[in-house]
Amino acid sequence: MAAEAKAPIRRVSSQRTLAELLRVIFLPLGQLLIFILGSALVLGLVVVVTAFLLSRNDPKILETAVAILPQVIIDGLVRGFLFATIALGYTMVYGVLEFINFAHGEIFMVGGFVGAGVAYLLNQWGVIANLPAILFVIITVLIGMVVSGLLAMGTERIAYRPLRNAPRLVPLISAIGMSLVLQDAVRLVATNTPLGFNARFETPDFGKPFQLASIPLGERSIPVLIGPKAVIFIVAALLMLLALNYLVNATRLGKAIRAVAQDRATASLMGINVNQIISLTFLIGGALGGAAGVLFGMNIGTVNPYMGFIPGLKAFTAAVLGGIGNITGAMVGGIVLGFLEAFVASYLSLFTGGAFSGASYADIAAFSILILILIFRPEGLLGEATTQKV
Repeated sequence: MAAEAKAPIRRVSSQRTLAELLRVIFLPLGQLLIFILGSALVLGLVVVVTAFLLSRNDPKILETAVAILPQVIIDGLVRGFLFATIALGYTMVYGVLEFINFAHGEIFMVGGFVGAGVAYLLNQWGVIANLPAILFVIITVLIGMVVSGLLAMGTERIAYRPLRNAPRLVPLISAIGMSLVLQDAVRLVATNTPLGFNARFETPDFGKPFQLASIPLGERSIPVLIGPKAVIFIVAALLMLLALNYLVNATRLGKAIRAVAQDRATASLMGINVNQIISLTFLIGGALGGAAGVLFGMNIGTVNPYMGFIPGLKAFTAAVLGGIGNITGAMVGGIVLGFLEAFVASYLSLFTGGAFSGASYADIAAFSILILILIFRPEGLLGEATTQKV
């Protein structure tokens, strides 16, 4: 009888665990989808209204603005996932240490160089042309993740752990110093190897871009395209988000990470090795940054020792925008920022009659958003207001 009475309890507990697991996996995707659709809709509406008002002087402005809108949305999505994947590493470290690792952009850059180096070796061995594209991506991404993760863990051990109890400004200065050291170290290695300063990222043939639609514009039509590399980038970013959410919310390691983030002293008293957990956090964050670096280098075709600086700052902006310390918030912030940059880069020149170059002012838009968020909503879109413990 006792066993029979306990059986329903076990089934309910199992059901709750499964429901919680499904929530952890699918809720972030739902939030991300809402912000993708919302951002595209709001910015698209702003563009159409602005173009309509300007079309009184030039009727072609509205037609052109509407015709290129789908392609701009796709470009913004790809940019957004780039910022989001880098921002995941920022938010992992900040969530545990409340510390901004400004060397994370250089970890991203190292991942790109490692991927370029692996691709160079595969090309020298004569196997890259016959290697399936997906297998090539898996090999380069995994090696880039391992090297970048170990580098991030070593950086924490050398430059941050001795300063853990120092005033917050001290480890911040150390992070900036590590950023400069990594830049020049990679430059030294790259310029003394066949890769060179601007290393070419060799890849197998990924095939032709996919045509999603064709927008008529007068006597011609504008195709809406997305490249196979961009598709791989987006899919990889989503998989990283799901894996990270599962790791943090549904595993023992994740529980230990959350405990250390909540209260390091109490976590230590409960038997958690705080130093080990912090090292693993840097390992995970660095691996995510390395994967982003490989995918980014694969997309643009070249990498250089200074390529991580601006994307790193923008990823930090994305993390703040979404709510730094919030994993889903980092993805959301990256998507919103990517959309904003793509719209500014594509439409500013059109709306000003060529007086202003949109590509030149996209960075200004990104950092203006950072200033506004810090002033009006410092906790970010998905973050929660917190009080400082004293």
